[in-house]
Amino acid sequence: MAKSAVQDPKTLIEAVRYFSDPDQAFDFFRRFRWPNGEPACPHCGCLESSFLTTRRIWKCKGCRKQFSIKVGTIFEDSPLGLDKWLPAMWLLANAKNSVSSHELARSLGVTQKTAWFMFHRLRAGMEAKSFDKMSGIVEVDETYVGGFAKNMHRHIRAQKVHGRGSAHKTPVQGARERESGTVKAKVLAGSFRANVDAWVEPGSDVFTDEHWAYRNLTDTFSHKYVTHGREYVSGIVHTNGIENFWALLKRSLKGTQVQVSRAHLDRYVTERMFAYNHRDTNDLGRMRLAARGADGRRLTWKELTAK
Repeated sequence: MAKSAVQDPKTLIEAVRYFSDPDQAFDFFRRFRWPNGEPACPHCGCLESSFLTTRRIWKCKGCRKQFSIKVGTIFEDSPLGLDKWLPAMWLLANAKNSVSSHELARSLGVTQKTAWFMFHRLRAGMEAKSFDKMSGIVEVDETYVGGFAKNMHRHIRAQKVHGRGSAHKTPVQGARERESGTVKAKVLAGSFRANVDAWVEPGSDVFTDEHWAYRNLTDTFSHKYVTHGREYVSGIVHTNGIENFWALLKRSLKGTQVQVSRAHLDRYVTERMFAYNHRDTNDLGRMRLAARGADGRRLTWKELTAK
């Protein structure tokens, strides 16, 4: 299939018009899924196939199986066409404060349940594939996500809140490389130290607050901390960069999503990481990055809603 001569969209209104054409939407996603031109069979990896133009599918010459452009991606088994998927991807990739599933449902003419499922599949595609470790000066901090105890019903507060502070909230830990401005963050499932070891090169300068969990970092890193009870900056030692990311994350959670389940929080964090780490890229550039991440990942409804 020949590459479209139409220029790729640069704004939302151009994107909606562009992707409304099935040929252009098909060609756009094909270029980013298979940048070398030849489609790879998702079943066996064979690069030789024949294209059935009437059905828009390929037949592999190796395993003889048929596959569409959606197979092996976050779009697999979805009855929705790329004319709906790609505008949704554009919206989420370029939203400053995220997008609610209710808003997407109204915009695309689908149910809220469908829109919610779409967004979580898109967030799964935004997860970074690079495992490069951070180096130089790295700021490490944690935040706690959840509602205020005073706003809960009495019986719910009795179940969730034991004591004061963040006991009923979900901890999220993050790190920011100061030179590049890149952030890594995730819901804390293990120890504070384990994430630092996974994210940061040994010997790097690690700046934290006075949290007791970071006191044992000196055996691997050059660790310095600032005592927030007394000051927020001590020379070059501070965590203001990663705290700025926390502010952006919570603005999207409280202002747009309103209520986020702990079971799905990691994907919302992934979405905001994608936006933050590509903040200097234009809208089309972020869309292209999101399209590249769609391949090789799949999130089923059963996996998404599993208890």
